[in-house]
Amino acid sequence: MKKLLFWASLLCLGCNNDSLPQAPASPTASGQVATLEGTVAERMDVEGYTYLRLSTAKGDTWTAVPSDPVKVGATVAIANPMPMEHFHSKTLNRDFDVIYFGSIAGAAATEGPPAAAEAPVQAVPKATGADARTVAEVYGERAKLKGKTVSVRGQAVKVSSGILDRNWVHLRDGSGSAAAHDHDLVVTTTEDVKVGQQVVAQGKVVVDKDLGSGYRFEVLVEDAKITAP
Repeated sequence: MKKLLFWASLLCLGCNNDSLPQAPASPTASGQVATLEGTVAERMDVEGYTYLRLSTAKGDTWTAVPSDPVKVGATVAIANPMPMEHFHSKTLNRDFDVIYFGSIAGAAATEGPPAAAEAPVQAVPKATGADARTVAEVYGERAKLKGKTVSVRGQAVKVSSGILDRNWVHLRDGSGSAAAHDHDLVVTTTEDVKVGQQVVAQGKVVVDKDLGSGYRFEVLVEDAKITAP
């Protein structure tokens, strides 16, 4: 399966190889532009993805995308390009001062299943106990909950497995709203969770988690123990 290199660049920060795992979540990237356009001047293929040197209006720029047969001379647009500085490709034995990870615009339909499946949201009752919180309450009370244990009941709407030795689960319970950005809580766990499954996650609240390269989580629940409601 082709990998979504836009997120993979985040998780490779500081790595010294080409192993590009899928990403856990959907944090906001600072400095990210919508597309990067140019003419393919050079291409190099390695397992799983393709390096492209693009001639752009601002000069030559290196990008990396899921394996693609695009030919030299073609004009392409790279969607969701994420810059990564001082990247070393072990496979190519080459250093890049700056490289943009993304995908060729319009190619997503041929890339196979997405990194994380998503299920419709259902409202669920709040967990029980003194540490019980809704998703929106975790966001609203995050300052005083920092470092404390909470229990959150929710439906797993998205799961990315095996990232940084953990599974990253998006829980929603019907509280909060997309407009307020307090309706979707990311939980990390070593336990298996299926998309659509309703669970209670009990873990430690972490605030302003910075994963580098401009990515941060406003709030996370880490190292969660998962139980059925």
